[in-house]
Amino acid sequence: MNVKLTSVEPAAERKWTEIIQPTHSLFDLKLKDVWQNRYLLSMFVRRDFVANYKQTILGPLWFFIQPLLTSVTFLFIFNKAAGIKTGVIPPILFYLAGLSCWNYFSECMNKTATVFKDNAGLFGKVYFPRLIVPLSIMMSNLIRFGIQFLLFVGFYIYYLMATPAQIHPTQYIFLLPVLLILMAGFGLGLGMIISALTSKYRDLIFLMAFGTQLLMYVTPVIYPLSLSSIPDNYRFFLQLNPLAPILETFRFAFFGEGSFSWVMLGYSAAWMLVLLCSGVLIFNKVEKTFMDTV
Repeated sequence: MNVKLTSVEPAAERKWTEIIQPTHSLFDLKLKDVWQNRYLLSMFVRRDFVANYKQTILGPLWFFIQPLLTSVTFLFIFNKAAGIKTGVIPPILFYLAGLSCWNYFSECMNKTATVFKDNAGLFGKVYFPRLIVPLSIMMSNLIRFGIQFLLFVGFYIYYLMATPAQIHPTQYIFLLPVLLILMAGFGLGLGMIISALTSKYRDLIFLMAFGTQLLMYVTPVIYPLSLSSIPDNYRFFLQLNPLAPILETFRFAFFGEGSFSWVMLGYSAAWMLVLLCSGVLIFNKVEKTFMDTV
């Protein structure tokens, strides 16, 4: 039997007749597809809400227990032991206000940062606009914020009736929806930027907990920026944190104590827009190729 050998053309010299490549550009966010598949948002929100506390004894009560236990811990460690005063604001109320805002931001950021890893199996089986998943994270955590905010309001009403001369609401309380948008934007923007890195470098996931904790200490969650013991050079550094004006505005709106500035709030909004736009563009780019590295 005669066997005829033929040379194989090198891959580099082959001329492909068909090339498969993405048809949409980096700036094509497919917002129309997101709107058409908006029913998926409610499904993902329900999944996230149920999965967190499924097979737990207390269930959603942990939404109340976690910030309350954390506030009590801060009360004994930072207020009693370390002597960090909260001014005329009752310490437990001061910490609940800071934690309500901080938890919403940090949960949005942390869960969005691992969205590719956590949903790799789902993303590899069916197509849908990937941007829906970060949006569902934002909405499910908004429900959690609402529950924790009720806890804060309960303590707020109690202290408002007990010590009406110390704290009082201001007209800036109507800025609450704006503050929520800013916190959600920061969480999603940073989370989507980090998600692009964690999809390739898994080690960053272990550094996130440390980074989030460090970021909390340079944000006025456990201390007011008006604290007299903070040196002026450190106070200036802390004010550069774009999250600081959000927490200070939140407290000033409900307590009438602290600092408020339209300029600083605009500074935070500018940072949020930059991070959110950058995060969405990076997320849109990485989602095309993340299955090769996740």
